[in-house]
Amino acid sequence: MLMLLCLYDQAIWSEGPVWWEQQQLLVWSDVEGRRVLAWQPDGSVGVLLDATMFTNGNAIDADGNLIHCEQGRRGISRTLADGLTVMIVTHYADKRLNSPNDLAVAPDGAIWFTDPTYGLTQPRQGCPAEPALDHRSVYRYDLVTHQLTRAADLEQPNGIAFSPDGHTLYVSDTSLKAGGHKHEIVAFTVEPDGRLGNPRTFATIEPGVPDGMFVDTRGWVWTSSGSGVQIFSAEGERLGEVPTPSLCSNCTLGGPSGNRLFITGEAHLWAIDLRS
Repeated sequence: MLMLLCLYDQAIWSEGPVWWEQQQLLVWSDVEGRRVLAWQPDGSVGVLLDATMFTNGNAIDADGNLIHCEQGRRGISRTLADGLTVMIVTHYADKRLNSPNDLAVAPDGAIWFTDPTYGLTQPRQGCPAEPALDHRSVYRYDLVTHQLTRAADLEQPNGIAFSPDGHTLYVSDTSLKAGGHKHEIVAFTVEPDGRLGNPRTFATIEPGVPDGMFVDTRGWVWTSSGSGVQIFSAEGERLGEVPTPSLCSNCTLGGPSGNRLFITGEAHLWAIDLRS
């Protein structure tokens, strides 16, 4: 019988989990607690970065470095070996970004990220301000050329993940709309030149919204929702769900054996060991 374990319950709002293979750590953000935390396989949890500027999404770049979305400093940062965190992207077209939320690294090493306005409108998760940009977009940042490309516009782009072959990009759109809350995952074909094809609706999530997600080696999409982690095939067929005791925000796969599902939500970091 599979059992959901609570690994930690002392955060304020947990988000952005990523398995850091080189360090054998599960890294995640306590956005409102302004910390980046790290769980070790021996069960201990430590503070990796303290007094952060509302760090949300985390990822590992092609060189094995930890990179982050910072909603307070409104950009993408990298943590160096000495623990210093430096900004690498803050502006588009000479204007401040909104509040980068989540990010993913493409097979070619480029960093893709979402830039909604949540950190500008929610004082507990950022620094209130009027947006400098009149759009909320998905971006591609080339680490070699340092070119930032605006790849697509959505109402409020949120979670982001690639298919295993890198040919499909999934982005959740979780904006407020007249008559209800938008709660869908859209899929883009990634063209050989890096441009995105027209978005298509991949899945509509009920209940709640698809905040964060990842894609496994089979192409299955695992997404947060109002009831737990929902699982979809590459064709968009709903396959099942891992229910959580309270609202979950994001999820990832990792651990020493590679088959542990880590789930963040509210104060918690949960985990469940999947059958291989």
